[in-house]
Amino acid sequence: MSDAAPAGPATLYVYYRIDSAHREALRAAVGRLFEVIRRESGVEGRWMQRRDDAQTCMEVYAPVAAVADFTALLDAQVSRLGIDRFLAPGATRRTEVFVAADRTCA
Repeated sequence: MSDAAPAGPATLYVYYRIDSAHREALRAAVGRLFEVIRRESGVEGRWMQRRDDAQTCMEVYAPVAAVADFTALLDAQVSRLGIDRFLAPGATRRTEVFVAADRTCA
């Protein structure tokens, strides 16, 4: 059994807690982020919130073929748009990368 990551496109999940006072401004900024990401990479973003906690939001990006290049683009645009200023005090954006499992995860 190999510990190597499965090949194929990835899905990136970026989650964070927001400052609810800035929800609309954040939503507008994320909309601009999605436009740039789609134009530059062809990847569509989706914005979601946790079902039981509206202050926890998530961006989902798929399919991502070149994760390192995509992450660099995403980080640069998040910085350019100043998205972190809308997060809850002390919150940070956290990214998880998943790929389709070619067999049962066990």
